[in-house]
Amino acid sequence: MRDVTTGVLRWDGAGQGGGWRFVEPPPAPQECPVAIVIDGMSQAVLMATPQDLRDFALGFALTEGLIAAPGDVEGFEEAAVEAGGFPAREARLWLRPGLAARLAERRRSMVGPVGCGLCGVDSIEAALPQIVPVASDWSMPPEDVARAMAALTQGQVLRHQTPAIHGAAFWDGARAVTREDVGRHNALDKLAGALAQAGQSAGQGAVVMSSRLSVDLVQKAARIGAPILIGASAPTALALGWAERAGITLIARARQASFDLYTHPRRIAGS
Repeated sequence: MRDVTTGVLRWDGAGQGGGWRFVEPPPAPQECPVAIVIDGMSQAVLMATPQDLRDFALGFALTEGLIAAPGDVEGFEEAAVEAGGFPAREARLWLRPGLAARLAERRRSMVGPVGCGLCGVDSIEAALPQIVPVASDWSMPPEDVARAMAALTQGQVLRHQTPAIHGAAFWDGARAVTREDVGRHNALDKLAGALAQAGQSAGQGAVVMSSRLSVDLVQKAARIGAPILIGASAPTALALGWAERAGITLIARARQASFDLYTHPRRIAGS
């Protein structure tokens, strides 16, 4: 087996000069098990990029409904551990007194370590919870969709080093806050945590994703109150249904100067 750190095979079927050739691969992104531990109890184990773990843990706790506000957290600790001979991380949150019952109930619903956006829920009811519709009337002109996507691309530092990285950005009409990870759900959790720590309202801007739009991304956007969700790729049918129910303006296939607008068009000027 060839060492992929020194060269990989690439097929190019275009033109007479096409065929197989060795190329130098881009740097591989970091990925390791990250345990979200709250008050000493492991809530989930996800494969993630080990950066911005404070944002990740806080955003995960917010978007999964484990806490209601950043003020519920009294402390954070990051620890390096080992899993099967490989490096791993624990992101430990300590909550204010009185929240143990909520955590215990959530812990009983966890079925094991997972890497998906639903994080171990084991019932239809838990996977599709009731969400209060987003009430924000924040709007943007259609030209800003391309600007928001460009700002996401520009802010993806890791993506410039390797293509195997997702990004999530918050666009407020002028600038973007961006977070990255190998998982799109993780990137959005990190973004939610970053906004919460900065005291920035997600209701006054749009969440922009480098990925397809699945129902769990819509749920997470709704929980932080984001009125507009933009994705580079297509939405799922369930995501569209939930965006309609959650009052979120969903934009997909945002490429250069074009995009598809699916739900709640009132927030896009002229639509």
